[in-house]
Amino acid sequence: MLKETMLRGSASGKRTTRTYYQKRRIRDRWSFVYLTGPAFLWFMGLMVWPIVNMFYVSTLRWRGIIRPRSFAGLDNYVRLLTDDPRFLQALANTGKHLLIGIPTVMPLAFMLGFFLSQRRAGYRTLRIIFFAPAMISVAGIALMFTGIYMPDGIINSLLRSVGLDALTRIWLGDAQTAMWAVIAADVWGSIGYQSVLFFAALSGVPRELYDAARIDGAGYWTVMWRIAFPLVLDFFGVAVMLRTLWILLGSAQIVLLLTQGGPGSHTFTLGYYLYSEAFLSQRLGYSQAIAVFTFFTGLLLVVFIRRATRRDYQL
Repeated sequence: MLKETMLRGSASGKRTTRTYYQKRRIRDRWSFVYLTGPAFLWFMGLMVWPIVNMFYVSTLRWRGIIRPRSFAGLDNYVRLLTDDPRFLQALANTGKHLLIGIPTVMPLAFMLGFFLSQRRAGYRTLRIIFFAPAMISVAGIALMFTGIYMPDGIINSLLRSVGLDALTRIWLGDAQTAMWAVIAADVWGSIGYQSVLFFAALSGVPRELYDAARIDGAGYWTVMWRIAFPLVLDFFGVAVMLRTLWILLGSAQIVLLLTQGGPGSHTFTLGYYLYSEAFLSQRLGYSQAIAVFTFFTGLLLVVFIRRATRRDYQL
């Protein structure tokens, strides 16, 4: 009898414990919904829905917000990929910008950031100087470089002063130099900003690692590239991804302010072409086809960069 009573009590206790954990699980799930639900709805409304709508609009023939629209299917994509020389020009210019703007900016920015992270005398002043271009608006940078590139601007004046008149150009009006001039302005405005980001990332690296390497005979460059760089490789990858996305879309600002895509279409980039089709030509459906192409291009580049810079070990 006593044994049966103990067994019943044990079974009852197990049921009570199981009921308690079931209720707790249900309560935790509802708490998760309550806490994340608003953020999820916010994300869906501001991020996911615009992307979905971008795909939808890209299948339309739509010549303005207040004008009627009609379904075009894949016509916008067919025209984009087979019968649009300006798109090919924009794609080539964007590729040129990526191939120059990333290898030029990122290594130099990392080296400057590493130098700042050594906290030598005057590093606070240098940090402000390096970061100064980031505090100037894109309009201010464009105005400054317009003065540099003018026929009587700084570059041509310096060339004339040393007897190199034959090398003077209308830098923003010459098809051979306009895109290079735009890229140079963007590079100037990006190196200092990126270097301060690397300074912040490298400031968390224990100095004992550097000291131990120097005791073992490692030089400055060895410490920078063999020790510091692998430690912030993940951050470097994130910085490259952000820089890539900026070139794909954000650099349209400097193109708009410096050249407006000219001369002809020689400074068209994907970002500026998207803007031009949407707001100047009022071909909304076609502009979103460009946006979809740019979206997938950026996605592929981000995946590639992430795989190339992913660190497979833990410190």
